[in-house]
Amino acid sequence: MKTIKDFNFKDKKALVRVDFNVPLDADFNVTDTTRLKAAKPTIIKILEDGGSAVLMSHLGRPKGVEDKFSLRHIVKTTSEILGVEVKFAGATVGADAEAAVAALEPGQVLLLENVRFFAEETKGDEEFAAQLAKLGDVYVNDAFGTAHRAHASTTIVAKHFEDKFAGFVIEAELVNADRVLKGGDKPVTAIMGGAKVSDKILIIEKLLDVADTIIIGGGMSYTFAKAEGGTIGNSLCQDDLLDYVLELEQKAKDKGVELVFPIDNLLGDDFSNDANTQVVLRGQIPDGWEGFDIGPQTIEKFSKIITESKTVIWNGPMGVSEIPLYATGTIEVAKAVKAATENGAFSLIGGGDSAAAINNLGFGDDVSYVSTGGGALLEYMEGKTLPGIAALEA
Repeated sequence: MKTIKDFNFKDKKALVRVDFNVPLDADFNVTDTTRLKAAKPTIIKILEDGGSAVLMSHLGRPKGVEDKFSLRHIVKTTSEILGVEVKFAGATVGADAEAAVAALEPGQVLLLENVRFFAEETKGDEEFAAQLAKLGDVYVNDAFGTAHRAHASTTIVAKHFEDKFAGFVIEAELVNADRVLKGGDKPVTAIMGGAKVSDKILIIEKLLDVADTIIIGGGMSYTFAKAEGGTIGNSLCQDDLLDYVLELEQKAKDKGVELVFPIDNLLGDDFSNDANTQVVLRGQIPDGWEGFDIGPQTIEKFSKIITESKTVIWNGPMGVSEIPLYATGTIEVAKAVKAATENGAFSLIGGGDSAAAINNLGFGDDVSYVSTGGGALLEYMEGKTLPGIAALEA
């Protein structure tokens, strides 16, 4: 796979797939600029070479054209981050988009309208991809967060270019994932959270070959607790996986990998910030109560393991972290990952809620790498082929 380091963009118009799917508040202000900042080095490299950048991205999941999903809302913030005026096309393909690109001079940046305003984008439509391809001399994919989707702008469009490259974001994502997959400094600790075991089956299986310890938290931990004969009240559980998780525990034992589960859980009687709560030992959750976070003993245990690790990968919250009452476990794990990094560990944060927790606490610069693509990172680490990456190698 060629990267943009291998190419001089002088007098070239680079069609760049970025991931500017950023959160906006009610007034359309960008509330998390992580992805915009991540794309900056790639864009600046193109401009400094003497080229121009035509940026394309999606925002949200619009049904047709919806102004609330227009990329015009992020133009001002993107311009401020890049330190370059970002022009806005107001069109994605067609005559207006082509005219805007034709007027673009070296050193300038143009942002196209949301590619997902067209249903053809997610369908991977060949004709739509051909229309996009008219907007650049060379193609750069730097949208790792969508590299696992065979969409028109992430995969199909690459067929139309002789010169196609990975940007710095994609390069960094793969390098950092491989640093874990190929065996990081020991001890290697993986922290797996989130709601469902089924979402993490393949990654846990893969990590059994590289990790010394796998911490299991979040909603997925209750399936393990029930499988072991515990009571979990109204907590999340995938009953169809009860036998599987016991097999997984045996696989880990056979490979000498320690699976670490919560000691205690914080329970609530409601999915709200003003619920009644109590702390009980794992597997002793009474009827009418639901596990929403890890408890204080667990926080202490998990934190000790993490801070003593030399390689850490974290994907998934320890509880319902969007509700402050149930966010303590996730926050404390984030602090432990930060501490481990300060102690010399390599730490990879696997996107999604884990990345949000790290960034919301202001720890983004205190860990080794924060992935911009949760789903794509998981699929890559599971050993799956990412269409957006494969298209650059074809």
